[in-house]
Amino acid sequence: MRYFIEFAYKGTYYHGSQFQPNGVTVQGVMEEAFLTILRQPVGLVFAGRTDAGVHAMQMFAHFDLDVTPPTPERLNRLLPTDIAVYRIFPVEADKHARFSATSRTYEYRINTRKSPFTRDTRTYITNALDFDAMNAAAEYLLGTHDFASFCKAHTDSKTTICTVTEAYWRADAEGAVFTITANRFLRNMVRAVVGTLLDVGRQKLSPQEFEAIIQSQSRQAAGQSAPSEGLFLTHVRY
Repeated sequence: MRYFIEFAYKGTYYHGSQFQPNGVTVQGVMEEAFLTILRQPVGLVFAGRTDAGVHAMQMFAHFDLDVTPPTPERLNRLLPTDIAVYRIFPVEADKHARFSATSRTYEYRINTRKSPFTRDTRTYITNALDFDAMNAAAEYLLGTHDFASFCKAHTDSKTTICTVTEAYWRADAEGAVFTITANRFLRNMVRAVVGTLLDVGRQKLSPQEFEAIIQSQSRQAAGQSAPSEGLFLTHVRY
């Protein structure tokens, strides 16, 4: 039977979400907990990949199992405090955690003043930023475009075309949050978008130059990727 598992994690001390042979990953730790309880391996297929240091407030994975799965409570007793399982539930046999998802939402969180309490979960920006210009530039992300300018080179993506349905900055108590929703995301896409929007905010680029970067389909034209600690996967929709 196929099951979905909904969970969250703080990615600070992990080498990304998905298994790597030479680093501690969220997938590796979770699969080890399943193995300890069930005495048999369980392969988790995540809804998406997050890089080292990136967090998820909501992530899903699917797995196939012929016996009763462990309860979230039992898994949580084995898992470290930076991974939390919320629920496990049966789904149709053809439902896929990655390919059945219709959209995902990410948030990128910045501090505009130094804080000792958010070092691992927000990026501290020392420059003054023009958020009006950043939001004007973000509007060019909306719609269906080729986002090769914001894609990490040499990935296995068959296409770099994505449809973005929302992209905007808003102020909050600590500084600001960038929200972006799309049907799919490319490897490193959100961090590259944010890094380039920050260049707009620093008045190194105009909103119109940001649009030209999208149209160029060249990663070299875009800015540096923003640091990983401010990035959260917040919603996966099916």
